[in-house]
Amino acid sequence: MSPVNGLSSCTPPTIHGARINLMKNDSHAPETPATKFLQQQRIAHSNHLYAYEEHGGTKVSARELNVDEHAVVKTLVMEDDTGKPLIVLMHGDRKVSTKELARQIGVKKVSPCTPETANRHTGYLIGGTSPFGTKKTLPIHLEKSILDLPLVYVNGGRRGYLVGVHPHDIVAHLKPRIVECALKE
Repeated sequence: MSPVNGLSSCTPPTIHGARINLMKNDSHAPETPATKFLQQQRIAHSNHLYAYEEHGGTKVSARELNVDEHAVVKTLVMEDDTGKPLIVLMHGDRKVSTKELARQIGVKKVSPCTPETANRHTGYLIGGTSPFGTKKTLPIHLEKSILDLPLVYVNGGRRGYLVGVHPHDIVAHLKPRIVECALKE
């Protein structure tokens, strides 16, 4: 087998110490539309399963993975004033200023979708929504400061499952619009 990213085939590849999955299925990681997307696009990622807690949010996943909540990126499904859906990728320890987001993307208003509407657009349940492999192609907006992090943890398409990816892979493959709309929680 040829080396990948300069690594020999007998050395498992890592991102900042976390083992990553380049193409093969990890027997413990669930197969979701998100993981299929990551594999098809050849996006290096690490798999992180944890005990999901209802309404626990990024605070719980960060605690369970022993990572900074700022590096856990939540996938928020919102809609503009005309009902067009969009995704916002935001730090786990930040809120979205919907007023500032609306101003930056040139719409009157942005608000969160209902769980049913979010599921209809993405194919994912709330708490398991990934920006990868959504049912419909939606415009994605990424908080600019996420790009300053070496590695982020994004939902892998199932509750209790995150994938570690490089932020620049998100930009390269999802082509998000970069925004600055974070508010401290």
